[in-house]
Amino acid sequence: MQNVLKDLGLTDENDGAFSGEWHGSGPVHEKISPVDGKLLGKFRTASAEDYDRVMSRALAAFEKWRVTPGPVRGETVRQLGNALREHKEDLGKLVSLESGKILAEGKGEVQEMIDICDFAVGQSRMLYGLTIQSERPNHRLMEQWHPLGVVAVISAFNFPVAVWSWNAALAAVCGDATIWKPSEKTPLTAIAVTRIAEQVCKNTGADPAIFSLLIGDRHSVGEPLAADRRIPLVSATGSTAMGIAVAKSVHGRLGRSILELGGNNALVVCPSADLEMAAQSIFFGAVGTAGQRCTSTRRVIVHESIADELREKLLAAYQSVPIGNPLDEKTLMGPLIDRQAVDTVLDSIKKLKAEGGEVLYGGERLDGDRYPGGCYMTPCLANAKPDYKIVHDETFGPLLYLLTYRDFDEAIAINNGVPQGLTSAIFTNDVREAEKFLSPVGSDCGITNVNTGTSGAEIGGAFGGEKETGGGRESGSDSWKSYMRRTTNTINYSTELPLAQGIRFGGPEEGSATA
Repeated sequence: MQNVLKDLGLTDENDGAFSGEWHGSGPVHEKISPVDGKLLGKFRTASAEDYDRVMSRALAAFEKWRVTPGPVRGETVRQLGNALREHKEDLGKLVSLESGKILAEGKGEVQEMIDICDFAVGQSRMLYGLTIQSERPNHRLMEQWHPLGVVAVISAFNFPVAVWSWNAALAAVCGDATIWKPSEKTPLTAIAVTRIAEQVCKNTGADPAIFSLLIGDRHSVGEPLAADRRIPLVSATGSTAMGIAVAKSVHGRLGRSILELGGNNALVVCPSADLEMAAQSIFFGAVGTAGQRCTSTRRVIVHESIADELREKLLAAYQSVPIGNPLDEKTLMGPLIDRQAVDTVLDSIKKLKAEGGEVLYGGERLDGDRYPGGCYMTPCLANAKPDYKIVHDETFGPLLYLLTYRDFDEAIAINNGVPQGLTSAIFTNDVREAEKFLSPVGSDCGITNVNTGTSGAEIGGAFGGEKETGGGRESGSDSWKSYMRRTTNTINYSTELPLAQGIRFGGPEEGSATA
């Protein structure tokens, strides 16, 4: 562990603010690993003075960065991707040590960062506007996209580095500077990534303050970022409650937000489905990252004719899942982020039972010498009904509800019958069912899949959801537009001043403009 920290530039005590240089004058906190309950390192949080210093430097960095040509900005992001490749092994291990993800997922998250850098490099040469046919003679109508400003990125513990990269890589090629507020539960990965970005900027001649950092709580960092009129865009990932608070503050000053909030994701299993594929997908979706993905499978909606068969397949998988140290390659499920997270899942199980639900397997805390740190539990598989209140809430952990349906329209209604709308999936070999699920009367989620699970989105597609998920979109497709401001331009190359919509102002006899 010490070698990993050292190779990533981390020390026993690390500053939590970066503005082109490292500083921090707030309280010192300890980061305890959920893997074994041991101290990973200490970090000093940002004070109000640190906030002002970071904000000032980010604004200055933006003023220089916005006039740097897009492909030149892309070169810095290209080198950032290469640096992440060099540090993939160590950074992946740190993600596992700090968040509890198994090593394959830790490395996969770093690969996701590398992939979005590659995507952004290509995008740096494709920040396209349109040329539009003007209704007036000898006029040209067009649009341009310009850098937006300083972007605040608020990320959650479950993807401690990837979510930052989705925003920062695109924002950088678009000409923006970013200020990153990571989760206080995963500060060391944020410091390590910012150190990597700092060195890349020094190598390319870019101002390192384009990738600034502020580690602190909601009161010292989060709320000031949301309220700061100098920040035109806040991208926030987390709970729905957090997103509502951010939205009120940002929209109250007429700023923009990208919100990636709660998910209560369902997977529909139809009679024609390949049950082996469906069971594997459900298992990964529900147990991967200990159920702490926003895209985790939380509800399985299975046709009653195949419910017993699917239930047996899932029980067999759940009973055999290796739980333990995430750095062990045999482990499929590591710890939850902290003891409070375990308590939250156990509380949801109590509520489920109170409503009449039945636990089929798991849902127990794991302690003792084999599971030090107290952050381990067995994944829970339970029978439930769609109208249970707890089923409509997002429990951020390994708790999976099995629900049954008779009619396909009923399955769609159950899928859509929760406040959240992030991801959804259907397993079927019936083309009509698949197409209906993807249609306007099908799933109401931002991500809808056929014969693949709810979890594991690729960076090439826009990521995000509807309803209480917030409506934001990050990563691929045309998400880059969120990080820029659009201007519509009219160029008149004639010697007259015709007006649009055929308007005549003052009359032609006075020599005024005519349509």
